[in-house]
Amino acid sequence: MTKIDSSAISELKTIGFTPLIYCSDQALFNVRAGVPIVDALSQASDLLFLAKSFTEDAAYAKNTDRHAWAAHYLTAMSKAVIDDVVKVLTPRPARTKTESEEELPESK
Repeated sequence: MTKIDSSAISELKTIGFTPLIYCSDQALFNVRAGVPIVDALSQASDLLFLAKSFTEDAAYAKNTDRHAWAAHYLTAMSKAVIDDVVKVLTPRPARTKTESEEELPESK
């Protein structure tokens, strides 16, 4: 098992590549880049707690679906934050040269 340097993790920040809530095939929102991942995960946890509360309310409120929709949007936001943090924590594969970038014949 590799040891994790907690000071290095505390310096990691969101990259802002993760979209959420689409309208007409376009992302309406994106996770903001530059947020410390500890803060981002804390916020995602709060959003998921609220979503859980709304789903419990939705189970009992039969005359409306507003609780279910609120939970839907809160979970979409939470998922985007967590996905963005995972992108920061997951190592990217080494980039390889494309065919057009292969060594060109030397000029004479």
